[in-house]
Amino acid sequence: MAACCAPPDWRSCHDPIILPKIRRGSRRIAAAGAAPPNLPGPYNLPGRAMTPVEVIRGDSPVVLGLPHTGTHVPPDIMASLNARGQILADTDWHIHRLYNGLLPGATTVRATFHRYVIDANRPPDGESLYPGQNTTGLVPLTDFDGDPIWTRQPDAAEVEARCAAFHTPYHAALLAELERVRAIHGVVVLYDCHSIRSEIPYLFDGTLPDFNIGTANGLSCDPSLQASTLQICAKADGYTHILNGRFKGGWTTRHYGRPRAGYHAIQMELAQSTHLETEAPPFAYSEAKAARLRPVLGEILQTLAVKALELRP
Repeated sequence: MAACCAPPDWRSCHDPIILPKIRRGSRRIAAAGAAPPNLPGPYNLPGRAMTPVEVIRGDSPVVLGLPHTGTHVPPDIMASLNARGQILADTDWHIHRLYNGLLPGATTVRATFHRYVIDANRPPDGESLYPGQNTTGLVPLTDFDGDPIWTRQPDAAEVEARCAAFHTPYHAALLAELERVRAIHGVVVLYDCHSIRSEIPYLFDGTLPDFNIGTANGLSCDPSLQASTLQICAKADGYTHILNGRFKGGWTTRHYGRPRAGYHAIQMELAQSTHLETEAPPFAYSEAKAARLRPVLGEILQTLAVKALELRP
């Protein structure tokens, strides 16, 4: 499948940067990206009048990335999904709710579109993040179980249009917030929030640990941030954890994590059994499970915020 054309270097990936149009209300900012010439933008594609990115600005050194909690699928795209695809099973269900309010002052950047529209945590050139392993791509052709999700697969032109309308605005907004926060503190920590079903034979063997910490094998953040996150997860009673296991950090973590430049990135992939009633439709949020999990996540975020300031030049 053809993918968006974008340079691999993180500083030039959005060069020129297509900065989001900002609607200022309270602290919430709606970001909508303009499309490159000759490509349709999100407001003139039939049935696609929506805001692809939601940003809440804060003054903490921590930025939360939320690329997979969105469930919006434009009607014309939804019509091309088969019955299995329309379940949207591979959503990071309720993750924005789970993290809400855990770190006062944290900036959040959330994609509102579903990953079946286009995956904001995949490289725009379509390169596999896990060569030789089963995975899903920039526009997934299957779900996490390896089953087809389309009645009509998008062609190269459609992928390019989706990249311009959704993927580019999300990363323009995320990059803008990372640069803004780093300008304030001299350092920024991107904490990329994810979740996935705990048992998916197509993607991994056995049962996934509860906390899956990804730092691109230690390359995406300062060792002290990795160590602190690992220590908190290790002492969390009744939970399991792993560092750089099956999920080492997606494109977002690998792309923006540049510790020497003051940009640190960590991905947290939670097993959905930690906060859902069941890992099946309707994917209901468990208040009881969340009440137990949230203090652990809050401690991680608060610790990262403190440690980040210790890394200032």
